[in-house]
Amino acid sequence: MDLKQFSRSFKAMLSARVLHMAASGVLMVVLARFLLTQEQYGLLGAALAVMGVVQLFSDLGIAKAAARYITEYRETDPGQVPHVLRAAVVYRLAAIGVVGGLFALLAGHVSELIGQPELGPLLVVGAAYIAVHSMFTFSQVLFQGYNQITNSAVIRAVGSISRLALAAAFVLLIGGAIGALVGYIVGYGVGAALGLGLLYRKCYRDADRSSSPEPGLTRRVARYSIPLTATRGANILDKRVDTILVGYFMNPVAVGYYYLAKQIMGFVHSPAASLGFTLSPAYGEHKADGETDHAAQIYETTLKYILLLYVPAAAGIVIVAEPAITLVFGDKWADAAPVLQVFSAYVVLQAVSYVTGDTLDFLGRARERAIAKGGGSVANFLLNLVMIPAFGVVGAAGATVITHAGVLAVTLWVIHSELSLAVGELARHLAAVVGVTAAMSIAVVAVLAQVGGALAVVASIFAGVAVWGGLSIAGGLLDIRRVRTILS
Repeated sequence: MDLKQFSRSFKAMLSARVLHMAASGVLMVVLARFLLTQEQYGLLGAALAVMGVVQLFSDLGIAKAAARYITEYRETDPGQVPHVLRAAVVYRLAAIGVVGGLFALLAGHVSELIGQPELGPLLVVGAAYIAVHSMFTFSQVLFQGYNQITNSAVIRAVGSISRLALAAAFVLLIGGAIGALVGYIVGYGVGAALGLGLLYRKCYRDADRSSSPEPGLTRRVARYSIPLTATRGANILDKRVDTILVGYFMNPVAVGYYYLAKQIMGFVHSPAASLGFTLSPAYGEHKADGETDHAAQIYETTLKYILLLYVPAAAGIVIVAEPAITLVFGDKWADAAPVLQVFSAYVVLQAVSYVTGDTLDFLGRARERAIAKGGGSVANFLLNLVMIPAFGVVGAAGATVITHAGVLAVTLWVIHSELSLAVGELARHLAAVVGVTAAMSIAVVAVLAQVGGALAVVASIFAGVAVWGGLSIAGGLLDIRRVRTILS
């Protein structure tokens, strides 16, 4: 991937994620502050968490596995690529049919099992959510394998805007959490339909193909999906089961606090997620060409910029969490601030994971990543069982941070064994970033102490960004010319 192509792809995906972030932010404020009660918002978050777990069985890692082989065969035998795509579509549709049907029948039993019978009606409707959201994400990942990131970005953007408009509309038409969920379903359905249409037209209809698939090709796709399914399952346990357990041990209002804090974290991660999604296929291409040194250089540069952006961001979240939440969502959501502050460490960990995890998949190290994620997920589940009864929603956030740190340490060790990273140089860079973060934090605290009201939050953020930018440039941590080249 040359610089021009990377720049175009990164800008497209970042723009789509920023649009998604803006649409999700507006929707979150509209639902949490105006249209839903705290209990209804918590029920919606709990239902989405349950459906996220169930969606694992309709996804099965097939899209990532197919994307990996599409990337490989585009370089070595392009005639096999349409066969990989067709196999992936058949696998996904079959899984959706089986899982969606069973979930619709068993939704009531599932809600009783997790101790939240009030979720029953939401989960019945949720079978449709599982189907459309599965296909919505499927097409985005497949286009990643084709290195057509712009198409992935378009699908994400359309789905995000559709969800915003339709979720608010259906809350007004139907009411409550179930109205919001119906809006999610229709919105993601629009994105899914667009994605499948683009896949057919751009990647399958007119593609040159071999007369028959290579012997064992579809079996290899299915086999490689197994560790990817384990990784995705572990990731879902990390991101969803904690929300379910908060509802089991506490109540929908507590779920609302927790879900709100996790959504805010998702917004902060948009640049890292865009960068990881865009660069991942390039690592596979460089490995296929025997250029591991080049792959290592790309990863090291990416990691440096991620640390430079997210370590200060985490510090800023700790400082401004409480005034910012009450300003945007109202005083009734103030109890979400401590959860957000604990999650500040997760900001850094997850950002690094975004540029590391997919890299391992495209380098062919999905098995090692799956083992690490599986162990971390089990530990996270067990730790939540202890920390939620003891510390409430803050305990759930703490458990996530602790286990995610362990998983990230293992994945960094694996990628170092693959790419031989310059550890000393990265450590020196991190030390410099910590110094910049300390100076920035002092500036933010000083402004908050001097300025009152809503203006304090805005002014402190601008002061922090100004100090961060000035010191980063002066210290040689931020190369303005390189950033301008990528974004221009």
